[in-house]
Amino acid sequence: MYYVYLLRSRKDQKFYIGFTSDLKRRFAEHNNGESQSTRSRIPFDLIYYEAYKSKADAMTRERKLKGFKNSYKELIKRVANSIKIN
Repeated sequence: MYYVYLLRSRKDQKFYIGFTSDLKRRFAEHNNGESQSTRSRIPFDLIYYEAYKSKADAMTRERKLKGFKNSYKELIKRVANSIKIN
């Protein structure tokens, strides 16, 4: 399985979108400062993920969320309705 995930930094409340084949490992890497792109914003909460059977589908979804602001905004709205996001 491949996962597209949404993290929220507890430090600055900003979001990070990524994809991986091992969600537990990747989440730990982000929180342990092993990812250069997110190191300065730790710690993180995993607030949402989607599972895909193919790597190509997960990569496509990640690119759409990162590249198309409407997709990203809709995801944030959907997540915000499920949990409290300040």
